[in-house]
Amino acid sequence: MKILFATSEAFPFAKSGGLGDVAYALPKTLKKKKVDIRAVMPLYGDIPEEFVQRMEKIGDFTVQLNWRNQQCELYYIVHENVFWYFIKNDYYFGRGGLYGYYDDAERFLFFSKAILTFIPIYDFCPNIIHCNDWQTAAIPMLLKKQYNHQLCSADYMKTILTIHNIKYQGIYGADTLFELLGFYPEDITSELEYHGACNILKAGIYFSDFVTTVSPTYAKELEHAYFAEGLDGVIRDVHYKMKGILNGVDYEVFHPAIDRGLYVNYQTNYELKLKNKAAFAEQYHLDPNKFTIGMVSRLVELKGIDLIKRMIVEIMEQDMQLIVLGTGDKEYEDFFHYVKERYPSNTSIHICFNNQLASQIYAASDVFLMPSRIEPCGLSQIIALKYGTPPVVHSTGGLTDTVTDTSNETNKGNGFVFNQYNAHQMFEKLVLAKEIFDTDKEYWKEIVGRAFRADFNWEQQACEYYEIYNNLELQ
Repeated sequence: MKILFATSEAFPFAKSGGLGDVAYALPKTLKKKKVDIRAVMPLYGDIPEEFVQRMEKIGDFTVQLNWRNQQCELYYIVHENVFWYFIKNDYYFGRGGLYGYYDDAERFLFFSKAILTFIPIYDFCPNIIHCNDWQTAAIPMLLKKQYNHQLCSADYMKTILTIHNIKYQGIYGADTLFELLGFYPEDITSELEYHGACNILKAGIYFSDFVTTVSPTYAKELEHAYFAEGLDGVIRDVHYKMKGILNGVDYEVFHPAIDRGLYVNYQTNYELKLKNKAAFAEQYHLDPNKFTIGMVSRLVELKGIDLIKRMIVEIMEQDMQLIVLGTGDKEYEDFFHYVKERYPSNTSIHICFNNQLASQIYAASDVFLMPSRIEPCGLSQIIALKYGTPPVVHSTGGLTDTVTDTSNETNKGNGFVFNQYNAHQMFEKLVLAKEIFDTDKEYWKEIVGRAFRADFNWEQQACEYYEIYNNLELQ
């Protein structure tokens, strides 16, 4: 079994979100299970020099984009026992950032074609290509439409597509595919056509041999229009070849016992966790004895920031402290600037991103607020659990699959869950958490203990992917 994991980002090379964490951890875990897996990504201009200096050049090759030829260089590095390919083309990838350029369609169609071009040239011919999100979703379509007679064992090569967030689909005009891929009108079949345009993710879903999402609940949600961003019918069509597999967390990276960003390291010791809270409070002028809410988030509507905006006065009237770290839409950044000015003694607002500060917030907060309207999986709530910080979450996607509601009657639950996307329900859960924190320290420690014991490492999830790979290989 040979697997090529195709991704547009990966920690620690270049990362913008959860895909980067998955692309780092899943191949590493599968490699430990003796799976012959390699990974491939673009060689971005932002990749730290420490990794670039370690890379070795394999060779040069040419990628044909219709009537044009683009020259490439192929590099590799072995990082934590995983063999990583890097496709270098400075015209497309030698710039700052990963996404958001006017020519993203061209950049990632080029990347997809480059992957299929180098496979027969060099020394690794995979049985399965594991694609991720729209940036590599063209590979299953190209494999069947253009490369079926050009690749080693192409007739037997299978593809998996993982949907990390269906909101991002790669929708472009048909002329773009004519220009870049040499497609003719008859090539724009129903699997690719989308309201007069072309949808790369849709094509990947139809043409891939198997589809996964990043949590079981999200897989079910995608069959409904509210969640599926126009592709609910497509998801229902392919339910027979689809499975939701919950993302894991690499506890070799996210663990309070080894996290160098913390004031004090700890494993499951609540008193040591409180030392982090006290140190944070001293540095940022908060009260170490007050109930403290932490947030590390993109500041966008999907993350539930509008619920916080609706209830901020009530939250502050309850004398709760709020710590926020993140960047996003100007509307929400401005809102939190206003909150900082109006409630300076009860807030610590950081409109930026800083990994060390994120770690400190996970450890220093009493609860971790994550009221997302839609959340395919979410890693922040899983990290918060390991740091002994019970999450307060809306019941959706991966939040449903990882956080269970606390109940005084049954002594179960590792967090606080509200079922309707409603600001008042969110506020009620915060009030309940504060009440327990203030009046019943022993019970609060029990909740924190259940958070500490939550375990979402990659071992089980890697086994599920291995089973899918094995079944595809046998087909």
